[in-house]
Amino acid sequence: MVYIGGMEVWTIQKLLGWMVEYFGAKAVDSPRFSAELLLAHALKWKRIELYTHFDAAVGAQRLAELRGLVKRAGEHEPIAYLVGATEFYSMTIRVGRECLIPRPETEMLVERAIDLLRKQAGEQQVLDLCTGSGCIAAAIAKNHPAAMVVATDLCEKALAIAAENVRTHGLEARVRLLCGDLFEPVIAGLDAAKFDLIACNPPYVSAGEYEKLDRNVRDYEPKKALDGGADGLDVYRRIAARVGEFLKDDGALLLEIGCGQADTVRGLLEAAGLKNIQVFKDHAKLERVVMGRK
Repeated sequence: MVYIGGMEVWTIQKLLGWMVEYFGAKAVDSPRFSAELLLAHALKWKRIELYTHFDAAVGAQRLAELRGLVKRAGEHEPIAYLVGATEFYSMTIRVGRECLIPRPETEMLVERAIDLLRKQAGEQQVLDLCTGSGCIAAAIAKNHPAAMVVATDLCEKALAIAAENVRTHGLEARVRLLCGDLFEPVIAGLDAAKFDLIACNPPYVSAGEYEKLDRNVRDYEPKKALDGGADGLDVYRRIAARVGEFLKDDGALLLEIGCGQADTVRGLLEAAGLKNIQVFKDHAKLERVVMGRK
């Protein structure tokens, strides 16, 4: 790695220029955006402040911290893990190695969920399966005050991060986090017996696809949050097998899907007795969300 300390003065502008060039050479995704995120994190500033202090000098201590972050980013460690957070649905969501980094594509599932809930009157019960960082549960609750959300996940460490996100956004009264496998932690009497909406972004990467993932995903993000079995559809089958027990009449199921999975997932939901099944495409025109109603 090129040494960026020494007697020479490093301004914000000069550092950004050097980092962008370095990240470009290392094939880091979005070199400019990544450089801005890391520099703002090291300085404990907002990104916009970089541009209002372009000529400000960066001290030796901050340079030392930044050097380590730049090296790790050049080795393709995800920027979100390096800074400990990412943006999702206009919210800052804390992340760690225990949970999947929320993707912009998943915002479509949240949009569809909120749109469905807003068409109903009164309080609505929502179940978020495989919640991970809690990004879906938090985004739904924050943007639809009538939603009461139960969110489940197998990983206690991921749920600890989800709990922090729920607290940060002041949602403790409306988001309940439960540890367990899919529907198992939901207990009638303590939680809603049936739900108006069930949402899930399950692991959907097939065994063959997993080995071909970019190294910044494969080597750093939790395999259990990505690996959906031989064909990527193991969790979809398990959800379809029990979803009827937990949906209210006319309740909706929303599932994020991977490329090429729409027809098979549609078939699973039809076999489970769901009706009015629709497939929605994301901004890249890829089939991304499947919805069915009981």
